[in-house]
Amino acid sequence: LQSNGCCIGPGFADENTEPEEETMIKIAVNLMSPSLPDFHGCSPGWSSAFYGAECFDSEVHGYMKNLGKQKPSESQNIDAKKVELEQLLMIETKNYRKTIKFYQKLLQKERRSKGPETKSMLPKLRGQLQEMKSKVQFLELVKKYIMYAEQWGVESCVLPTVIHSGRADTVDVAPKDESSLLLYYSTEKHQCNNQNGIKVLQAGTPLGLMAYLYSRNAFLEGYVQQFLYTFRYFCTQEEFLQFLLDRISSTLSSASLDPSTSLTKICNRSFYILQAWIEDCYSVDFATNANLLCTLKEFISSKVAPLNGYGERLLSLLEDASARKSGSAHQCSIMDKCEEEGEEDTKILHSLCKKLSEDKLLLYFFFFLQNFNWKLSKSVGPIAQYQRERLNTISSVLPKPCYNSFTEEFPVSFAKADEVGPYLLIEYSAQQLCCQLTLLQQEVFHKCHPVHFLNSRALGVKDKCVAVQKAVSTEAVSLKVCNLFLSKCIQDQYLLQLLGNADSISTWVAAEIVTCHTSKLQVSLLSKFLLIAKCCYEQRNFATAMQILAGLENLIVRQLPAWKILPAKVAEIMEELKAVEVFLKSDSLCLMEGERFKTLPTIPSAHVLAMHVQQLETGGFTMTNGAHKWTKLRNIAKVVSQVHAFQENPYTYAPDFKLQSYLRQRITRYKDADISTLAADNCANFHQIPAEKHSRKIQDTLRRMKATFQ
Repeated sequence: LQSNGCCIGPGFADENTEPEEETMIKIAVNLMSPSLPDFHGCSPGWSSAFYGAECFDSEVHGYMKNLGKQKPSESQNIDAKKVELEQLLMIETKNYRKTIKFYQKLLQKERRSKGPETKSMLPKLRGQLQEMKSKVQFLELVKKYIMYAEQWGVESCVLPTVIHSGRADTVDVAPKDESSLLLYYSTEKHQCNNQNGIKVLQAGTPLGLMAYLYSRNAFLEGYVQQFLYTFRYFCTQEEFLQFLLDRISSTLSSASLDPSTSLTKICNRSFYILQAWIEDCYSVDFATNANLLCTLKEFISSKVAPLNGYGERLLSLLEDASARKSGSAHQCSIMDKCEEEGEEDTKILHSLCKKLSEDKLLLYFFFFLQNFNWKLSKSVGPIAQYQRERLNTISSVLPKPCYNSFTEEFPVSFAKADEVGPYLLIEYSAQQLCCQLTLLQQEVFHKCHPVHFLNSRALGVKDKCVAVQKAVSTEAVSLKVCNLFLSKCIQDQYLLQLLGNADSISTWVAAEIVTCHTSKLQVSLLSKFLLIAKCCYEQRNFATAMQILAGLENLIVRQLPAWKILPAKVAEIMEELKAVEVFLKSDSLCLMEGERFKTLPTIPSAHVLAMHVQQLETGGFTMTNGAHKWTKLRNIAKVVSQVHAFQENPYTYAPDFKLQSYLRQRITRYKDADISTLAADNCANFHQIPAEKHSRKIQDTLRRMKATFQ
C-alpha cells in the first residue's frame, strides 16, 4: 500500500512514453533525497484514512515481531528495532537511488544507439526497480508503525491518565471512567494481530475522541488521519489546540526523565499529533485563523523551546508552511494581475483604433490589402456570404492589422478577443486542448483540501446542475442554515471557488457554440468539445469532462439545429459522457477501485464529490446519549481522503502558455454570460425555412383559399 511519504516512484510505462519516464524518475530521486530532516512526515497520510486497519497487514505485524531479535528466544526491544530498521532502510534507499541513476544512463544510451542488448536490459531493470521501490515503501510503513504505535502509543487503560493530565480543559468536565467517554463494539478474530477479538471504536464524546488519539491502536486503525479530517463536526480548532497544549504543559517537565513512562509517551504523542495537524491541515485551519496561529507560536516560543528541542522544529515547520502558502497565493495574484493587464492592453488597443479617423485609415487600407496575410481556419470550409460581407466592411476590416501586428509577437491574451474568436479552438487538436484544459483544472484542484468538501450545505451547494448561484457571492453566504460544524468553527470556502470555476467553463462551452454565426461552424465546435470531453475522461480528468457535458446539456444548446447534422459517431460521445456521469454518481469511491488511481493521474468532479459527502452527512451525528457516531465520521473521512490521493499523482503534460492564455481569456469573457441573450442575436441558432420553400407554401395556401370561394 502506498502512503504519503513513498507513493511516487519511477514510471514503468511503455518505452514510447519517454518524457513521462524521465519525469517520474526525477520525482522518485527527489523523494528519496536524504536532505529531509527526521522529524518530517508525521502525517499518517490519506492511505491511513482510506485503508484504516488494512494499511498494516499481517506481513507488517510479522516483520515487527522478528525485528530487533538476535535469537528467537530474546525479548523484543524497541530501541533495537529502530536501529536495525534504520540500517536496512538506509541500505535499501541507497541501492534504490543507484539503480535509478543506472536506469537513466541506460535509457539515454538506448535512445542514442538503440542496440538490442540495451533494449533487452531495460525491462529487467524496470522489474528490479519495482521490487526495490516496494521494499523501501514497506520499510517506511514499518518505520511509521514503530514511531506511532510501538514507541509513543499508550494502551486504552491509560486513556484516563491522558484525560486528567490536562490542567484546564476547554470542553466538558472529564468523567472518571473511560466507558462514559468512548463506546466500542467487538468483532471476531482480526486477521492482522491474531487476537480472539478486537474492540472497534463506535462513538465518543468530544473529549473522549480527542483522548483516543493517544491510543496505541489509533494510528493502526487510521484514526489519527480520519480525526484530522472530521474533528470540526464536534469541536472547534481552538478547543482541539488547547487540548493538545494542556497535555504538553502538564507532561513536558517530566517527559525527559524516563522514555518508557506514560507521561513521556503522552508528551511525545502530543507533539506528533500537533505536527501531523500542521503538516496536513495548515491551509484550512491555521492559515485562515490568525488567532489560532498566534496562540500556537506564542506557546511554543515561551513554553516548549526553552525546555525541548522539538519547539524549534515546530517553529521551523510553521515558517515553511506559511512560506508555501504565501508563495502559492503570490503566484495566484501574479496570474490575476497578468490577466488584468492583458484586458487593459486590449482596451487600450481598442481605444487607439477608435481614435483613428476613417480618413486616416483609408490611407492604410490598400497598403494592408497588399501586405497583410489573412489567416482563416482551413477546417471551417467555405466562408458564408454573411461572413464575407462582415469582412468587407471598413469598420470590421480596418482595425484588424493593428491587432494582428501584436498577435505574432505577444500572447493571445493581448489580442482582440473578437478577432480570434472560436477559430483557434478549431485549429488545435482535441488532444492538445484536452491537455491544456487539464493543466488549468489541475491548478485549481491542487489548491483544494479534503476538508473543503465537508459541510457544503452551509455554503449553499445544492444537488443541481449549477451548484453555485451566480447572484450569491461567497462573502454573502449564510452559515446559519444547515451548518454541521460548530458555530465558532471557521470554515474555508474554497469549494465555492472550485465550483464557480466549473460553472464558468460550462458557461464558456455553451457561449462559444451559440455565438457561432453558421451551422457549419457550430457543428465543428460541437464535435470539438465532444472530442475534448472524451479525451478528458479517458485521461481520468472527470472534472473537465463533466463541465463540458454541463455546457452541452444547456437547454438552449440542446435545441440547436446543428445537432441534427452532427456525425453519428461524434453524437454517440454524448451518450458516453452521460454514462460516465451516471458511473461517477453511482458510488462515492468508484474512482478508487483497483490500482489505476495509484499510477494514473485523476481529477474528480468537485460537484459530484460534494454531493456524495452531503449524502453521507444526512442524518444525525450523535446517539441518544450525546456521543458522536465515529462510524459515520470514519466513512466521511474515507471518501474525502481520495482528494489527497489524487493530488499525489499529477499530470505531466508540457504547458502551452499561449493556448492557456487564450483559454483563460475566453472563459473569463463568457463566465457571466446570459446564454439566452447571446443565442437570440444569432440567426444560426434557429430552425429556418428556405425562402423558396416558404414562398411556395404561401402561394399554395392562397390558391387553396381562392378555390374555396369559387
